[in-house]
Amino acid sequence: MSQHAASHRHDLAAIAHRAMRERGFAPDFEPGVLAEVEALDAGAADGDGAIRDLTGLPWFSIDNDDSRDLDQLSASERLPSGAVRLLVAIADVDALVRDGSKVDGHARTNTTSVYTVGGTFPMLPERLSYDLTSLNEDGDRLAIVIELVVEPGGAVSSSSVSRARVRNHARLTYDAVAAWLDGEGPMPDRIAATPGMEEQVRMQDEVAQALKEVRREQGSLVLQSTEARPVFDGGALVDLLPQEPSRSKELIENLMVAANGATARFLAKKGLPSLRRVVREPARWARIVAVAAEYGEALPPEPDSRALATFLAGRRKADPLRFPDLSLVIVKLMGAGEYVVERPGEEAPGHFGLAVKDYTHSTAPNRRYPDLLTQRLLKAALAGSTSPYTVAALDDLARHCTEKENDANKVERHLRKSAAALLLSARIGDRFDGVVTGASEKGTWARLFSPPVEGRIERGAAGLDVGDRVTVTLLSTDVERGFIDFARLR
Repeated sequence: MSQHAASHRHDLAAIAHRAMRERGFAPDFEPGVLAEVEALDAGAADGDGAIRDLTGLPWFSIDNDDSRDLDQLSASERLPSGAVRLLVAIADVDALVRDGSKVDGHARTNTTSVYTVGGTFPMLPERLSYDLTSLNEDGDRLAIVIELVVEPGGAVSSSSVSRARVRNHARLTYDAVAAWLDGEGPMPDRIAATPGMEEQVRMQDEVAQALKEVRREQGSLVLQSTEARPVFDGGALVDLLPQEPSRSKELIENLMVAANGATARFLAKKGLPSLRRVVREPARWARIVAVAAEYGEALPPEPDSRALATFLAGRRKADPLRFPDLSLVIVKLMGAGEYVVERPGEEAPGHFGLAVKDYTHSTAPNRRYPDLLTQRLLKAALAGSTSPYTVAALDDLARHCTEKENDANKVERHLRKSAAALLLSARIGDRFDGVVTGASEKGTWARLFSPPVEGRIERGAAGLDVGDRVTVTLLSTDVERGFIDFARLR
């Protein structure tokens, strides 16, 4: 291994740090923030008010192997009617991160944890997000609990929100649980060692699939990420591997969508404003129609999530290998999500991609500031108080959180491109097949099918649009700036 290869991880970390600053993030915690955290007394966390003791329920978490900021747990119970009582516990981060504190100020500046190939920049100091406010295994923690009754067909017949003390009885990981559920691996040790845990996981998998089916019927889009996972050998980056779909990730995602919907409806019922997460109807629907036509499918002239969902499901079945590339095209044409304020008595736009009307972000307060804001609104609602934020203040925060999320995406994308440039730096002149993922006055971009990386078409881009298939040759790479330049061959 060359000395330069061994320093890949270090080089990417330095690029990530600079990219964070260029996008207006604070990549490091100021001494005052760290001092405030060190002075925290975990035992003095806000435990007043109606706190239920739910530590005896069979709570578990499922996260990535290396995750340390555990935001949510889940537990369930089969009811005599056949319905399932589902409980989702969210870490009570507000109990230790007070509005107006130095820690809150840092979190409000960045608004999100940023996950890059060059390292993670957590929104909260590690003593909080990895320890005091993380729902770690075998530790009692305060939480906001969303309780839902899910009928056998997947409909949510009732929901409620409360505060509670919970305990994680089994920290599970996505890969191990997915392999087990799919019959391709053994039962994870923590499931085998915890009485009743197998029944819990299987019951919640059943509920998640039922919830998913209801949203599918309503037009929820099935999309597959094109993001690649970096593979290091020591300090050297040796590959980028696509992330595959996972039944265990689906389990958690579907439970969280349901919990976020219940949270939004709860705040509306209590007459408080809420910070909604929306994806508007696609402004470039005509281009989506044109992309579908290239596959021999006809979509209606006006945005229709059910029709688009049917088209996507068909393409996933017909060509699973290329489905991630089609997914990326549709995501680009749909446009980014954003945060908006729903005022009492009014209705904000819904989430086109999820096919839900009521949706907020509430399930990841250790790593997303909007979730922490929602937590404070929930506590006010539970206490019978007015909103801790004016609507005008929430409007400003919604805009800021949207802007910083977009900035975070740009930082993460920059580092993915820097990593890709490292891998391709020895392949100048090689030919690749790919698909156009961006076309505007700023330039035209294509994503290669293999390796799964994106670059700019510097020559021969005229007339190309998102979704067009191309063959390109690699002209140059710039690791520092994350530039990969192609010339179109056909």
